[in-house]
Amino acid sequence: MIDSNFRSPYQRFVIEPLLKNARFQKISPLHVTLAGLFSGLLIPLFLYFHQSLAALICLGVSGFCDTLDGSLARSRNATSSKGAVLDIVCDRVVEWAILLGLFLYHPHSRGVMTIVMLGAVLLCITTFLVVGIFQENTSEKSFHYSPGLIERAEAFIFFSLMILVPHFFPFLALLFAGLTFLTSIIRIIQFIKT
Repeated sequence: MIDSNFRSPYQRFVIEPLLKNARFQKISPLHVTLAGLFSGLLIPLFLYFHQSLAALICLGVSGFCDTLDGSLARSRNATSSKGAVLDIVCDRVVEWAILLGLFLYHPHSRGVMTIVMLGAVLLCITTFLVVGIFQENTSEKSFHYSPGLIERAEAFIFFSLMILVPHFFPFLALLFAGLTFLTSIIRIIQFIKT
């Protein structure tokens, strides 16, 4: 919901000023995507060693890079199918790394809830991609963007809270999984109705 409802102001006030910077225009969208991937892959390492602040910074950097790479490519008329595929794959790898890190923080007590969250994310991504394939695209994105209760911004907020307040992990994980499952169901119902 945040991605769908607040993308325009975020683009206007945060991303577009960066895109107007001449030095920034020299950075390759591919390098931004890979920087987001790399910072995301550091999250499980930091969480394994209970370095929550470092993990949270990596999460923020990864999320920011994910919002920037496509905009940078579009500003240069350099979008491509390969870039879109790499971006989507890197996003999923980062999400897996985050879930792995949340598990590694306390493997003995978090196993079942991490698997439940992983299942919810898997179903949600599947419905997102399937609806995106079969519904006509009317956006600037590479394919139809199907909004939901839990989108990437909400997921990152949940992940941030799970990192910041680890003793609330069971409640946050259950709430996240429930809302993510609900997002999948709503997306399929909306697709069937159209």
